[in-house]
Amino acid sequence: MLDDLKMIHTRDADDALGVCEKQWSQLVTKFNPDVEGIKDITNVVISGMGGSALPAVYLKTWPSLNVPLDIVRDYDIPTYVNSSTLFISSSYSGNTEETLAALNKAKAKNAIVVVVTAGGQLEKVAKDNNYPLVTIPGGIQPRMCSFYILAAFTQILEAIGLIEQGKTTELEQAGNWLKDQLTSFLPTTPTASNPAKQLALELIGKSVVIYSGPKLFPAANKFKICLNENAKNVAWVNQYPEFNHNEFIGWSAQPDNKPYAVVEIRSNLENERIAKRFAFTEQLLSGKRPSPEVIEPLGDSLIKQLVWTSNYCDFVSLYTALLNGLNPTPVELVEKLKELLK
Repeated sequence: MLDDLKMIHTRDADDALGVCEKQWSQLVTKFNPDVEGIKDITNVVISGMGGSALPAVYLKTWPSLNVPLDIVRDYDIPTYVNSSTLFISSSYSGNTEETLAALNKAKAKNAIVVVVTAGGQLEKVAKDNNYPLVTIPGGIQPRMCSFYILAAFTQILEAIGLIEQGKTTELEQAGNWLKDQLTSFLPTTPTASNPAKQLALELIGKSVVIYSGPKLFPAANKFKICLNENAKNVAWVNQYPEFNHNEFIGWSAQPDNKPYAVVEIRSNLENERIAKRFAFTEQLLSGKRPSPEVIEPLGDSLIKQLVWTSNYCDFVSLYTALLNGLNPTPVELVEKLKELLK
């Protein structure tokens, strides 16, 4: 079915696969944030929801900030926010009510605000208050512009001196490298040679549980979100070693019939003890849970493995949507909820 290009074109009416194929280019986009003069930052808070907060999770892994970082997905903000806090307000639509509410509270605490958006009310607030503004290209779903926002965050933090110099260049290099890695995932590549199509066929009709180590968790988290929004498929995510302290036992008994698919992202860059935990867990849970589908990320650096795994899993989620008979792009329930909340 996934080799039927006519079917793919019909179901993928908004060309999500085309957007996915070009995601690498988002990583090399230059935003030139005007943040000159911002200094003496003691902590960073990134406020956003859904796809607008998703890229902030990458910053927990790559690159390493030299001050504490917190991610706020809420109407409220931490009590410690003050005049030495860099508060990055991120909303792709610019109309996310939680993000706008949090920004008002950050403003009241005299935080140093930078705005990342494609427009909407947030853009207006930024211009009215003379906040530094990074404008993301519009026209696609927030989850599909994660690499734009990651590039924006990286450039902002590097310009202020909160991450090591050269990380923007490293991200651009990873993007250019990623461009050459995608051929085997494309719709024109037959299922027999296409690992993304093959994995989608294993996931169809099941609830998906995704595990990774800490370093690759941002990619695992994005996979979970894209299965939810693209495939309209229930999925969960967790990471090692925390998994072995609780959820591990949950697989040992109930329910007897486990209608799940397990995906494990096993990176050779994780702590060597993580690899042992994956292996021993698979041994101990043999027969108690589905055998895991294992993803071994490509790339000789952490950022390469993160973007490769993210893009690969995006393709998997889109093919899963097509197998579900769905257009991957719309998120109608989210829009209906927003209308009700109005």
